Amino acid sequence: MPPCLCVQNIIKNCCATNIRDTIRCRVFTLCKTARQLAAMQVPLGGLGGLFKTKKALDTYRTISEKKTGEGYYTEKRSKFLAFAHHVETVDEAKEIVAQYRKKYFDARHVCWAYMLGDERTEFRANDDGEPSSTAGKPILGQINSRELTNILVVVIRYFGGVKLGTSGLIVAYKEAAALALDDAEEEERLIEEQITYTFTYVTMNDVMRIVKDMQPRIVSQTFDNTCEITLAIRRSQADQLRKRLEQLSF
Repeated sequence: MPPCLCVQNIIKNCCATNIRDTIRCRVFTLCKTARQLAAMQVPLGGLGGLFKTKKALDTYRTISEKKTGEGYYTEKRSKFLAFAHHVETVDEAKEIVAQYRKKYFDARHVCWAYMLGDERTEFRANDDGEPSSTAGKPILGQINSRELTNILVVVIRYFGGVKLGTSGLIVAYKEAAALALDDAEEEERLIEEQITYTFTYVTMNDVMRIVKDMQPRIVSQTFDNTCEITLAIRRSQADQLRKRLEQLSF
């Protein structure tokens, strides 16, 4: 019998109102907890049971460095020019922002947001003088909505003489950023781990057999009396490759 029904039957056998009310509260809490645990895929036996965890992701979404996404949006005579770039580091993002500030020196605002890293943990948004959270945050929101990383979006505003208000600014920067991202070329890329393996020349054939079988990317290789090879492979297969190479040492 489901735990909720089981405890509810206890209520029917309780005569005291205060006891019945107390148990009813406990039933509600138990049912709510059971639903939460089920959603988390945790067995009703308790948190000590086996968890079903998701596999580590070994891909991420970004935009191509071959093309800069561009967008143009107008609202009440204010003009918003948006640009989406592929970036790998904070310094690279800062350099691009500096270039736009120099190029559009007469613009009222140069607002931007970036997201970096395979795990999408390094990010920043800048309003550049606009009211707090009306520019950088909406730009970053568009990046997040598409689950992109290693990306910088810059939106440049030429003031048209009419104030847009908080909601109007949020919509304008959001739409401009979206147009630039629509124009960019999205890509899915592998998250790789690099493995460096040192071995003797006589085991080269065994090593290359593993390389041929698992198809890692060869980053570098040196063949001499003592050989060394550095391989890059998608994260989900790194442990398997490492284990197979280590077995050659025994």
